[in-house]
Amino acid sequence: MIMTTIQKIIRIGSSKGTTLPAKQLKELGVDVGDEVRITIERVSGAAPHQELMEEYNTFKKQYDDTLRNLANR
Repeated sequence: MIMTTIQKIIRIGSSKGTTLPAKQLKELGVDVGDEVRITIERVSGAAPHQELMEEYNTFKKQYDDTLRNLANR
C-alpha cells in the first residue's frame, strides 16, 4: 500500500520537518522504528486548495438544501 498526502513543512527546533497522519500510518501497519521510503515533491500552493474548493462547491450545490434541513431540525 502507498500513502499519498499533502503536508506542510513545519519548524521542529532548528530543523524543518512534517508530520505523518496517524490514521494512514496505522492502515499501512507502520510504527515507530520501521523504515519507510519517502519521496518529496513540491506542490504548487494554489492547486490543491483550488481543487478542494471546486469539489466543495459541487457538493454544496448538490446537498445545500438537505444540509440546511438537517441543521434546522
